Amino acid sequence: MTEPAPRIDYANLPMPEDGFLVTMFITVRSVARSRDFYSRVLGGTVVLEENPCMVKLSNSWIIMNPGGPPTPDKPGITVADYQPGDTTSIFLNLRVADIQACYEDWKAKGAEFVTPPIDREAEIRCYMRDPDGYLIEVGQSTGLLHGKLAAKRPEDLPG
Repeated sequence: MTEPAPRIDYANLPMPEDGFLVTMFITVRSVARSRDFYSRVLGGTVVLEENPCMVKLSNSWIIMNPGGPPTPDKPGITVADYQPGDTTSIFLNLRVADIQACYEDWKAKGAEFVTPPIDREAEIRCYMRDPDGYLIEVGQSTGLLHGKLAAKRPEDLPG
């Protein structure tokens, strides 16, 4: 029995006419659960349901698949599932026009926020986690629009 052809939203595939564009690939434990989060909660457009899943999110794309062993184009490299915890070295950063509205809308749709939005002078921001535990910053520039930079940590000051 032949599998049905995948539904592909060709108009929204991440294919630049010239140069390049940036997408973000994340490993996920459940493609369906992550696809639902990025499309239903954050309002993305499902471009391809799986293998890999592609969701257009505003002016970028999140590409999702389970981790896997080395392949001919990445020999010796295993793509592992993300292990959530208190330490991270990379996170998605979403810039929004109205952080309070996004916070309330996404929270009502099931997003799990670490804190409500906090005014950091240069911006108002908060963080949430996706279903696999990836950290997502949600920020609205405020003081930055008037030349106010984020405060430096004491250890970063000259000394």
